[in-house]
Amino acid sequence: MIGTLEIEQMSRTEKLQAMELLWRSMSAEPNKLESPAWHKKILARRLAKVEAGKGEFLTVAQLKKRLAKRAA
Repeated sequence: MIGTLEIEQMSRTEKLQAMELLWRSMSAEPNKLESPAWHKKILARRLAKVEAGKGEFLTVAQLKKRLAKRAA
């Protein structure tokens, strides 16, 4: 089992490669991947907003700007 210390010592490239390996492993059995109930509720609310014509859509640039503000 890999620990937090080992992860912190990995380069960015190594971390991305590890994430890719984990995703491949998990997605190989999609029937075992289930979203938590809270996630399904959020998606249902967002879909309802879109269907009601009240959905909010952002460009990638707008999203990046919003996320950068949150991180600051």
